[in-house]
Amino acid sequence: MDFLFPLLILALLVPMFFGIRKQKREAEKVSSMQESLKVGDSVITTSGLYGTVVDLDETTVDLEIAEEVVTTWLRQAIREVRVEEPVGEETPAVTDAPVEEVVDQTETRLTKD
Repeated sequence: MDFLFPLLILALLVPMFFGIRKQKREAEKVSSMQESLKVGDSVITTSGLYGTVVDLDETTVDLEIAEEVVTTWLRQAIREVRVEEPVGEETPAVTDAPVEEVVDQTETRLTKD
């Protein structure tokens, strides 16, 4: 019985420790991304606004959100840098082959229970 209490404490503390480590790594990753911003980057803010970096300061970022519309944001408001996919890549073509249905499936689909 004396053996159970320390195991219970250990079982609660170990996942908490690993969760804190993971959260700390994610925070460092976001912080380094915000520090490495450069003019011309397409970004998304924490509120979901898409924009392009036009000017940088130590604490703020100026984003162009439409043609000739520039707004100023804190660096901490930048959630991610968007990566543009190459335009030349083609997606696999979808075939327009007919799908065969069984009569039971059609009747089930058409009836309204």
